[in-house]
Amino acid sequence: MERHDSIQDKLKDLRVGQRGGPHYTLEELSAATGISKSALGKYESDDCTDISPYNLAILARFYGVSVDYLLGLTEQKNHPGAAIEGLHLSDAMLELLKSGKINNHLLCEMAMHPDFQRLMVDIEIYVDRIADMRIRDMNAYLDAVRETLVEQYAPGNNDLGVRTLELAHIHADEYFQHTVHEDLDKIIADIRNAHADDKYTAPEDSGAEQAKAALEEAMSIEGSEQEQQAIYFCKQLGINYRKLSHEEFVSLVSILKKSKLLQSGISQRGKTRSKRKKK
Repeated sequence: MERHDSIQDKLKDLRVGQRGGPHYTLEELSAATGISKSALGKYESDDCTDISPYNLAILARFYGVSVDYLLGLTEQKNHPGAAIEGLHLSDAMLELLKSGKINNHLLCEMAMHPDFQRLMVDIEIYVDRIADMRIRDMNAYLDAVRETLVEQYAPGNNDLGVRTLELAHIHADEYFQHTVHEDLDKIIADIRNAHADDKYTAPEDSGAEQAKAALEEAMSIEGSEQEQQAIYFCKQLGINYRKLSHEEFVSLVSILKKSKLLQSGISQRGKTRSKRKKK
């Protein structure tokens, strides 16, 4: 997950409604702000390095955010300069948030997840032992029923009914740890899926697997070893070798033959010289 959004990311997310606002096309945004469509598209591109301060102020006013937010000087989009006294944060917590040791973006996403309140309630119930007495009462009732059953019928420890009453016991620690774990798993899985297409998210296929697949494809194609190496080289660079002209492919093979990393041809020449010496 990316830790800091660039100004380009923020402008695009605000326009397409990923930050809770309405969705605008570039044409609609241009008509609403008076900024040309080409300029707006340029502002959202990764290679944009120059944004007009005047247009930046117009976009901040249009989206209802501060210029500081767009510039990455603050993460407070709608509450710039808000007081923190009412947030009940300890000094240690404030220092942690400012330290950069944790991902504050991820922490905010977790807190804004619709199931986060349930997670906090379940943790509070466990920490304050609110349900412990009820659990003890239920376990005591099960014990009483089991003892009565044993006294009246002496069924033995392996009896289905006796064993069922034993297994029906609820262990508070295990129960709430499972509950909290389930809450947290759901939140993390949803956030993970939401960031599947982020530019900083690692691809599902590892580089080693991609290289292996490219090598297997290259080796399956008929041709000389040098031609197969050229095809593998193209696959690694994302070049469709089938679209190369015959002259381009021959030139590529000729160039790769000069590489010191491709040792097969050199090894063969060495072997030939060795044989000649033996003669």
